[in-house]
Amino acid sequence: MARSDAKRLIRGDHLSGQITPESVAHSRRAIVLAGAALAAAGPGLLQASTPKPASAYAPLAAKPSRYSILERPVPFEEASTYNNFYEFGLEKEDPAYWAPGRLKIAPWKVTVEGLVARPREFDIDELRKLAPMEERITRLRCVEGWSMVIPWVGYSLSELIRRVQPLGSAKFIEFTTLADPKQMPGLSYRALRWPYREGLRMDEAQHPLSLLAFGMYGVMLPEQNGAPLRLMVPWKYGFKSSKSIVKIRFVEAQPPTLWTLTAPKEYGFYANVNPEVAHPRWSQATERVLGTDALFAPRRKTELFNGYADLVAPMYAGMDLKTFY
Repeated sequence: MARSDAKRLIRGDHLSGQITPESVAHSRRAIVLAGAALAAAGPGLLQASTPKPASAYAPLAAKPSRYSILERPVPFEEASTYNNFYEFGLEKEDPAYWAPGRLKIAPWKVTVEGLVARPREFDIDELRKLAPMEERITRLRCVEGWSMVIPWVGYSLSELIRRVQPLGSAKFIEFTTLADPKQMPGLSYRALRWPYREGLRMDEAQHPLSLLAFGMYGVMLPEQNGAPLRLMVPWKYGFKSSKSIVKIRFVEAQPPTLWTLTAPKEYGFYANVNPEVAHPRWSQATERVLGTDALFAPRRKTELFNGYADLVAPMYAGMDLKTFY
């Protein structure tokens, strides 16, 4: 593949911070280093693939969920080609360009450890059979000001939590994404604190809305959408939903996360959708709902907790949501 194709992975200096923190988006030295690393990696690393249609993925049976919203999902083609998955590049098109065929999702193991009575390593097939699957239609809201409605397939994270029996001292759960430079060319971008780690407070993780997702649109997750296992927390911004999870760790103290380490003044630990809390460089008061007419779609008002306030607001009673953003 031509070196010009590889440059798609390192285009970040012209984004004006719309995707990454300003310190990252304008870190030209980091971009130069990333480009050098990609060039040195050879043609194996630069191999790309064409995104596949939904019919190319194995079906995943699920019953309808009572937590689904009554909105029409975007087409599969849009949900699977417009993603944030920085391990495969900084631009929305990069994951679909690089991940299919490169991310090896079998075999796949997920380690559950830390403050639990029953730590263990799960094979991904074991996890898929741990509880009945359901299909939930939820809105994925991203901090950059766009959202899309997607039907996810999975089961509540609480099903896994119950089986590993967390200790009373466990107050938070940390989720770690795969970080393999041989599969993920975006890891050459050193300005971010790899591996990608995120976390939830225990009550957030046990809330029935918190979903372990194994599929979308009735099929297994595409690689670029976080196969074979990702998190989906619908009242939070999308960056809380870890993709391609390899480790789940129960801890007592609030865990550091990639974004709180990289840009703590811009991305808080809680990441609850709150239109009254503006990002330092843009407003969160409105959003553009992506779909077939996304280019011309009017902006809509952002709902508190992404529309789930009646279900999740009690968890944050007494908290200053502008401080704990």
